[in-house]
Amino acid sequence: MEVSVSNIGVVLVGIIVTTWAWRVVNWLWLRPKKLERYLRQQGLAGNSYRFLVGDLKERTMMLTQAYSQPMNLSHDIAPRVLPFEYHSVNTYGKNSFIWAGPVPRVNIANPEDLKDILTKIEDFPKLKSNPYVKLLVTGTAHYEGEKWRRHRRIITPAFHLDKLKGMLPAFYLSSSEMIKEWESLVLKEGSCELDVWPCLENLTADMISRSAFGSSYKEGRKIFQLLREQLQLVTKVIQNVYIPGWRFVPTKMNKKMKGIDKEIGGLLMGIINKREERIRAGEATKDDLLGNLMESNLKEIKEHGNNKGVGMSMDDMIEECKLFYFAGQETTSLLLVWTMVLLGQNQIWQDRAREEVLQVFGSNKPDFDGIIHLKVVTMILHEVLRLYPSPLLVRTTSKKTEFRNFSLPAGVEVALPMLLIHHDRELWGDDAQEFKPERFSEGVAKATKNKFTYFPFSGGPRVCIGQNFAMVGAKLAISLILQHFTFELSPSYAHAPSATLNLHPQFGAHIILHKR
Repeated sequence: MEVSVSNIGVVLVGIIVTTWAWRVVNWLWLRPKKLERYLRQQGLAGNSYRFLVGDLKERTMMLTQAYSQPMNLSHDIAPRVLPFEYHSVNTYGKNSFIWAGPVPRVNIANPEDLKDILTKIEDFPKLKSNPYVKLLVTGTAHYEGEKWRRHRRIITPAFHLDKLKGMLPAFYLSSSEMIKEWESLVLKEGSCELDVWPCLENLTADMISRSAFGSSYKEGRKIFQLLREQLQLVTKVIQNVYIPGWRFVPTKMNKKMKGIDKEIGGLLMGIINKREERIRAGEATKDDLLGNLMESNLKEIKEHGNNKGVGMSMDDMIEECKLFYFAGQETTSLLLVWTMVLLGQNQIWQDRAREEVLQVFGSNKPDFDGIIHLKVVTMILHEVLRLYPSPLLVRTTSKKTEFRNFSLPAGVEVALPMLLIHHDRELWGDDAQEFKPERFSEGVAKATKNKFTYFPFSGGPRVCIGQNFAMVGAKLAISLILQHFTFELSPSYAHAPSATLNLHPQFGAHIILHKR
């Protein structure tokens, strides 16, 4: 009997090991090679699969080389920002694929296909995040299915234009403080050189702190600093192939990232708990994003009952607050910094924007109605978002999917290379690499000829819920800057757009400010 039991144990272990080994071999070799044959049969081209790493090694080398020094002052930034993707498209054509480790990533460039992918969210779910990304931010931007629909329904009212109107005083207070700091620097000698990038990061962090949580930047500073540190760590980690379960290994990096995540969660929980205590004490909810979110959440619970799966839990609220902080701050600060770089380079458009701002507001505080009717400033912001967008959106296929000229099996990554599409001469004309805000003079539809070629805030049902928040904040800040200063690029400015999750100025944005 003992021998029999022992033999059974050996057999079971053998079966487990064999099954595990088969799955590993299938994941790392058999399935990738099968998918490669399928894609080539569809007329798609790309490098041959290389065990485990795919194209990651070559991609990392090209990125390292590209980021080792600045580029010429040009808006033809794709070869620097997406060097491997750019090389692949030029080598194999727009209908091509690359290897994200053992998974093929197919490039999609046709406008109608792009629109379908972003509209049919059940067929093209968001790529399952690398578990390390979840330590940075999750929330509505990463959820799928019913949880996404529920959270989106609860959050949407907080971003209505009438709610944003109530946040304008917070935007103004933050912006005016930065303006005063800049004025004190300029007044000493009539002008000064300044790296405006950290200033704009602090400005938008302050905007988020006040408009989202009703707190000053000083109170929210720690959250902002921790998220920025976490972003740097996550960006470094996700450049490598993720090995399932590796995040549980107690490496120095893993422990540091988990510690930061815990600290951010604790700070946000404190803010939420204090707000809940005030509500229970009879205070009205504040007219900020957190107050609007909590009000909408309570309404959802009252309408559907306090049952499991209704409303948001404390953990849900924390994740949405992290998303507010990260996405809102990043989007607005980057829009502002690239706008200042481009207007510093293009004095004619800076003068036109200033003329409009002074015509609408004079020297008075910008008001909401004036902000939303700024035409020239809006044209400029659209063109900035066209030239300097997030580089890439990635989705996946939930089932076999037919396109115009080919089909994709389930589980293949689908890349929407926003940067390449926004710069495509076939779609935008021979001046696609030039800063020409006039292309948006009659609106986005006219500029794109009613084709889906411009999607800086994504598109379809999952279009960025905070796009109005970002645009209103950017318009107010740039209006105040134009009211008080003229500016130009410094000779020390080093043009170096680089991609983390979004498009950052690698060596800052050195601007010379002059008092008007």
